[in-house]
Amino acid sequence: MNISETLKVLGIEELNQGTSTGKNWLSSSDYISSYSPIDGKLIGKVSVTTADDYEKVIQEAQKGFQEWRLIPAPKRGEIVRLFGEKLREKKEALGMLVTYEMGKSYQEGLGEVQEMIDICDFAVGLSRQLYGLTMHSERPGHRMYEQWHPIGVVGIISAFNFPVAVWCWNTALAWVSGDTCVWKASEKAPLCSVACQKLFAEVLEENNLPEGLCCIVNGDYKVGELMTKDTRIPLVSATGSIRMGKIVGAEVAKRLGRSLLELGGNNAIIITPEADIDITVIGAVFGAVGTAGQRCTSTRRLIIHDSIYDTVVDKLKSAYQQLKVGDPLDTTNHVGPLIDTDAVKMYNDALEQVKASGGNILVEGGVLSGEGYESGCYVKPAIAEAKNEMQIVQDETFAPILYVMKYSELEEAIAIQNGVKQGLSSAIMTTNMREAERFLSAAGSDCGIANVNIGTSGAEIGGAFGGEKETGGGRESGSDAWKAYMRRQTNTINYSTELPLAQGIKFDF
Repeated sequence: MNISETLKVLGIEELNQGTSTGKNWLSSSDYISSYSPIDGKLIGKVSVTTADDYEKVIQEAQKGFQEWRLIPAPKRGEIVRLFGEKLREKKEALGMLVTYEMGKSYQEGLGEVQEMIDICDFAVGLSRQLYGLTMHSERPGHRMYEQWHPIGVVGIISAFNFPVAVWCWNTALAWVSGDTCVWKASEKAPLCSVACQKLFAEVLEENNLPEGLCCIVNGDYKVGELMTKDTRIPLVSATGSIRMGKIVGAEVAKRLGRSLLELGGNNAIIITPEADIDITVIGAVFGAVGTAGQRCTSTRRLIIHDSIYDTVVDKLKSAYQQLKVGDPLDTTNHVGPLIDTDAVKMYNDALEQVKASGGNILVEGGVLSGEGYESGCYVKPAIAEAKNEMQIVQDETFAPILYVMKYSELEEAIAIQNGVKQGLSSAIMTTNMREAERFLSAAGSDCGIANVNIGTSGAEIGGAFGGEKETGGGRESGSDAWKAYMRRQTNTINYSTELPLAQGIKFDF
């Protein structure tokens, strides 16, 4: 299937309406242009959501919530199951669009859609497991329990690097919880939101469901500001940079709303003398160059024991020489383009800062040009020897730049791993059980994700995904992440003929 056929299958046109209340679409006179980083060509345009259209969307989402929350959770789960079936039918086409609009490899594009399918499956089962608790009352003739209710309209702000999966992580759980959703996609990948909305609109039509269950808005940060300041949205889930997250978190907090933040990562792998070097190199290279280093879980730092430092670095250099950079729709290529030329500038600036800070470039980077690289977004994955305290190492660079550094004692390595403001993902490569357990202990990694003998990327649906410190503290996807999308209620029932008051207080008439 070529890209023109893909767009046709997904209903993507030259000009696309970018605002939807569910089954109905709204359009404005302003458009966002979406260009592919693969070849620099215009894919299509998406209309920008106006303030008036935003108001219509929120009103429909509120109305939809009034009806959706009363539908039994297992029946809500059935609707999510049907959406998962739509994704299965269009997996190839949607995966192709993800690749063409964002630039990740086609295998990764398909994998991202599979994550959507997986979270739908998870949510279907969850729809019968929204468990509360029962507890014993200190008062005779009383029963106490906790239950969970839908929270309302959930606002979702997603990033370009996972243009569909992270939205679905949030939406599938919010739907089975009884919430309705308003999604603002990244302005760098707006067509993916249109395609997903059209698929869910089919489910709405086929099942005679109301407007407002699934809505999209499109535009720049100004549209996001409408969401963060809106008191009708009790929860805003935002994925993006730490800078963006601090703005969102502060705005939502001003109105005492809830925010679920999934922000930057500065992820490290500790490599001990007892590591299996072969799987270490595979995990490190994939973590560093997969999605061209544009994952929040990308491997940014390798902390290598000094006794094996030269061996590991030599193997990394050899592996990097074998990497093929090019069109990600060609499955023989390992690395695709960065999202746009602004990202390329950031990559170049980072390499210059490494040199200015005294770092040593071990594998040269650079921008690729010529046939196949006309978009100007293709760069070479680079490796730099650096110190953890360098500012450029402390900051997250969304590009394929890997920093390597030495350690001598495990406690030192863990301190280096933890010595950044981000706390998303981490890993240790070792066949020593004691080292592994030390890393996973309370005195080990301070990240939300800590792995042993796998890399920092590749989270599974079943586990809660998220990080600590300036990564935001949010949790999405598996485990009990569903609780973020609901409100807890404690209930006490008096089935006696008396009304005993707390602490033995008497209040008789």
